[in-house]
Amino acid sequence: MSSTELPGTLAAAAAAAAPTVSAVRVAEGEKLGSVALAGLTLTVRSRPPLRPGLDPALFVHGLGGSSQNWSALMPLLADVADGEALDLPGFGDSPPPDDGNYSVTGHARAVIRLLDARRRGPVHLFGNSLGGAVVTRVAAVRPDLVRTLTLISPALPEIRVQRSAVPTALLAVPGVASLFSRLTKDWTAEQRTRGVMALCYGDPARVSEEGLRHAVAEMERRLELPYFWDAMTRSARGIVDAYTLGGQHNLWRQAERVLAPTLLVYGGRDQLVSYRMARRASAAFRDARLVTLPEAGHVAMMEYPETVAQAFRDLLDECGGS
Repeated sequence: MSSTELPGTLAAAAAAAAPTVSAVRVAEGEKLGSVALAGLTLTVRSRPPLRPGLDPALFVHGLGGSSQNWSALMPLLADVADGEALDLPGFGDSPPPDDGNYSVTGHARAVIRLLDARRRGPVHLFGNSLGGAVVTRVAAVRPDLVRTLTLISPALPEIRVQRSAVPTALLAVPGVASLFSRLTKDWTAEQRTRGVMALCYGDPARVSEEGLRHAVAEMERRLELPYFWDAMTRSARGIVDAYTLGGQHNLWRQAERVLAPTLLVYGGRDQLVSYRMARRASAAFRDARLVTLPEAGHVAMMEYPETVAQAFRDLLDECGGS
């Protein structure tokens, strides 16, 4: 039985037992919607396009992120794309999937089911980090759903993982997440947030005081969720598992199968995805354009949204417009 199909009495009991969690922030001009699928409920963040008839776009965040990661970029593209940002299962405001599948394939299946249900394809598909791996798989197996592909620091397999990325990879080891949770139980939400920013931003000083306040509030909200660490752990394990797959399921093999025009964005100060992978990625995708940002970290769409927006506009111009 799907979590969206509970009988009234059972649903009421579940709601009464659920912890009280603060609301997700919605920026001015944005709205949140919920899409109920069998065994899966997905939250979608959107803002109205500046004119009707624009091609649809879908934005997919990375590990530990949410649709809020795209709030800086989406308004900059509102005149060329009808954008929606997805909360992957177990992240943002989307509850965990009923089947507990947090693999890259499981997340890709969620994206595909959303696009099929909404009949929005083909879309301009964006992905960051884990989301980059997810949308690469989507583009490879369902080319009919993808108009263009934009990958920002995509989590594609690396033989030599950067030392700074090892702690994140260790989340995939059974017991490590619960141990880390116990060891850091006295950390404040602000301490955790600053730690994440130090890891993900090329220069954390670029984050405004208001941006920091919003990020801390979101961290506080996430820590209230009973499934937060489980979603993080299983998704991290999904990335590690995807790195070890061979044959047609290997992500680099799937990158070679992508037909859509592809924009690759890499940051020179990225501590999670090596800058050196940019050259391999640009060779793997058959129709690729590469943009490198020497001062950016792992989330260029949050650090340099104007630059990323312009790069996407250039891609559209090459492809004949939106």
